[in-house]
Amino acid sequence: MDGLELIFTMLGEASTTRIATAKNAQGFPENKKASREGGTIAGNARRALEKKSGQKVSTPQNYLKTPQNRSLS
Repeated sequence: MDGLELIFTMLGEASTTRIATAKNAQGFPENKKASREGGTIAGNARRALEKKSGQKVSTPQNYLKTPQNRSLS
């Protein structure tokens, strides 16, 4: 992920948290609705930036071609 992808991910997470807290979301259905609303906020912001800049935020260059080795130690 590059910086912008991280920013939009963080925006979605922070928006979801704020909405869930403001609505006192309890249980899965209410939190699912809050997460959709938070994701919509981040998605709209991403699309607006892409439209103004003429560039996609997420591109094939942002992905690893092969998984990095992970140490389980």
